[in-house]
Amino acid sequence: MPTSTLGHDPLLFGRNERSGIVAVEPAGHFMRIFFRSEGRVHFHDEPFHPFILVNDPALLSGCRAPCSVRELAGEDFFRYQLRFDSWSDCLTARDFLAEKTGKTASATNAPYLFISDLSHLYLLDSGSTLFKGVEFSDLRCLALDIETSCAEGYDFSNPERAEDRIVSIALKDSYGEEIVLRGDRLSEPELLRELNSAIHRFDPDVIVGHNIFRFDFDYIGKRARMHGIRLEWGRDGSAPHVTPHARWNLAEKTIDYPRWDIYGRHVLDTYFLVQLYDVSQRNLESHGLKAVARHFGVAAEDRTYLDGADISSVFKDDPEQLYRYNLDDVRETLALFRLLGYPWFLQTSIFPYSFQNCVVRGNATRINSLFLREYLQCGHSIPSRTSETAPFEGGYTEQSREGVISPIVHCDVASLYPSLMLTYAIAPAKDSLGLFLPMLSKLRSFRLAAKQKARDAAVEGEQHYYDALQQVFKVLINSFYGYLGAARHNFSDPVAAAEVTRLGRVTIKTMIDLLKAEGARPVEVDTDGIYFQPPGSCRTEDDEYAMVQRISQAFPEGIEVELDGRYRSMFAYKTKNYALLGYDGRIIIKGSGLRSRGVEKYLRDFMRELIELLLAGNSTQVERLYGEYVARLRSRELDVAWVARTETLNDSTESYREKIRLGKRNRSAAFEIALSAERPYRAGDHVSYYVSGSGKDAAAYEQSRPVSAFDSEHPDINVNYYIEKLRHLKKRFEPFLPQEPTLFDL
Repeated sequence: MPTSTLGHDPLLFGRNERSGIVAVEPAGHFMRIFFRSEGRVHFHDEPFHPFILVNDPALLSGCRAPCSVRELAGEDFFRYQLRFDSWSDCLTARDFLAEKTGKTASATNAPYLFISDLSHLYLLDSGSTLFKGVEFSDLRCLALDIETSCAEGYDFSNPERAEDRIVSIALKDSYGEEIVLRGDRLSEPELLRELNSAIHRFDPDVIVGHNIFRFDFDYIGKRARMHGIRLEWGRDGSAPHVTPHARWNLAEKTIDYPRWDIYGRHVLDTYFLVQLYDVSQRNLESHGLKAVARHFGVAAEDRTYLDGADISSVFKDDPEQLYRYNLDDVRETLALFRLLGYPWFLQTSIFPYSFQNCVVRGNATRINSLFLREYLQCGHSIPSRTSETAPFEGGYTEQSREGVISPIVHCDVASLYPSLMLTYAIAPAKDSLGLFLPMLSKLRSFRLAAKQKARDAAVEGEQHYYDALQQVFKVLINSFYGYLGAARHNFSDPVAAAEVTRLGRVTIKTMIDLLKAEGARPVEVDTDGIYFQPPGSCRTEDDEYAMVQRISQAFPEGIEVELDGRYRSMFAYKTKNYALLGYDGRIIIKGSGLRSRGVEKYLRDFMRELIELLLAGNSTQVERLYGEYVARLRSRELDVAWVARTETLNDSTESYREKIRLGKRNRSAAFEIALSAERPYRAGDHVSYYVSGSGKDAAAYEQSRPVSAFDSEHPDINVNYYIEKLRHLKKRFEPFLPQEPTLFDL
């Protein structure tokens, strides 16, 4: 169901309604536009003159790159558009401007605006977007996964080691075809040549894989180089362009990866999609393919599982089992892509980015592009980028009560910050054309229309499409506030953002007062909602709903308070850390203090079981639970994964080593293991380890060992160390547990 069924709005989808575009790429002095229609891909070339925006065209005086000058309307900072005959001339001008002004293109105070992504520049200029009129099922997607051997005596495959060859390549096409290129029938050079042929035969719009950048592609590239084989994967027969040290920022972490760009195609890493999903949901135990496939219910019951350490022996002794395993990997990868890639496919029809780039650009960057596109289409000047700003006060949060409370109701303001911006007409001061509020209003209208169509849909496919679409609009709507307060963008306005949060705090505090006046007792207050214990007068769900409606009516039109959830009980641990028991028996745990993936699994398991006991009113059973865990640890009859800790490297090993040398940081078990490993580690990689020895106060970085080194026949797990950690965890919850009787209680 194409997006245009909701109506085409140029503010959201660009002014150019051209449909069927699946990729745009540079081709000399032209842009090559790839279209998909009737199951086939064709292209045509359009002339394109890349441009740079400047504050003063005299800045380019003396530059040898010829250009035309267009004065833009309005009085905003970037008032002139300089167009060049070629991309090379544009790059020459960029370098000239950087040297003349002493400001790089990335500097927020540079007097010129240069956009390095040529496809993005074309989409901004033309008003086109990809995938208009294209169904998600029309895209030709190819899932890829490889298996590799490992030389005896080593724990990990190394593409630089001659004997660690690729032994299997599985490919699955979204149109139904799947193949395995078998290492027992083909030499490695033959495998790679067959892969070249397969990619051209499938001719995918999108190549997908799980951790495809940092493993599969990286491995294939190095083995191809070893054999002198050119990977001709582009739609023009070109080799992939590799950026060895690309960086992707997600929330508080940075992932270092070798980025591959393939001409006329997009590369989507489901490992990235999984992490984007988990940033908001926070309900995944692991980001690995097998665990995620089980979580989403896309793993087949008869799925073949193999330990990575067994790949070489299975290839030698039972290659058919290996190929079944490899095929199951690509089946799950494609299923994950269909599930998690769909919202990004929809966003690519809105934002002027390639599919691949839409995923790795931040929310604020994508929203900024909507303003840039419309201002350029209007021939209007563009404001300078917002410099780094001082932090301002955020949303109102508090915890009024601790412990186990029941029953609980949650009410919140639907899209609080966007509602405040629309109700009180809060917009960035730099938005001369006044696009911000109309764009936000249209997004909200589109979302409501999509929600209604999802409810009315008679066909499951239509219902899924519109539900995914309204979720995309919800994310975009809620991102407008984040954009308002972000630095380094052209239309952001931290002063306006501060006013939004001020009104948000006033709104929440007013809700608290109104709830108290009704006899309710607030428990946990977050940015846009309140968990509270209803008054005794609320005996039914209808009573609770009526009370929330009375509170909503006290606010101006546009600010709607909704009953968002009802719960049997709540465990309030500390601010932003709580657990809820639903009337259906489902438990929801929120907050890093109660569900951190960074701690060992046995501690996560213990904490969850302890919380379940508290919510059910069985706190007297916690001591028994603790004894069972201690006994299990002492027995040593356990999987090392139960006590292992997995950490993400937030820096390169070289940087870590230098900081240790300079005394700028403490030693880390994960980094020490990475330094001693035989394979290179990058920022963003995971390291799993356990602590060996016997002392309860052992320094983890001194006695840690990689999980791969654990010998179940001779277990060396430091039981005392892990029991001590369990004791410390239990102690955190003692204020909520029955107190042991003292002499005066007897």
